[in-house]
Amino acid sequence: MLLVLAEKLCSTGRLSHIVARLPRGCQKTTLARQAKTLQHCSMPANHIARTPAPPYYAAIFTSERTAGDHGYAQMAERMLELAAQQPGFLGAESVRDADGFGITVSYWADERAIAQWKAQAEHQGAQQAGKSKWYGDFRVRVAKVERAYGKT
Repeated sequence: MLLVLAEKLCSTGRLSHIVARLPRGCQKTTLARQAKTLQHCSMPANHIARTPAPPYYAAIFTSERTAGDHGYAQMAERMLELAAQQPGFLGAESVRDADGFGITVSYWADERAIAQWKAQAEHQGAQQAGKSKWYGDFRVRVAKVERAYGKT
């Protein structure tokens, strides 16, 4: 599986982030929009992480962004790439509205994997930047997923 971060231009002109886990072999094309380089994959509009059967854990990051990008989009993309390389990472889903309210849920095999991700050096640097310039407020919640079901 390949973790892909797609940025979609909102009707208000602000970008929202959608994370999708896509199968290997997905054709990627690079598009230039709004002076940003976006990675796009022509797949169905399904942005739901494909996780294994429970139990596993979810780290839920809810945030309110400050005004301006200040390097946020680039760091968000890097953090998702880095998270995907961590032992125990299962997938992620992320959305942000035009007003800057966002929720990112990352899925992990166990609590140890989440703790290791939190302690990862490059991620700690991003956490500090988030506190000082990117987030007006945020919360992190960790939950054990005991059941999971859906349409497919």
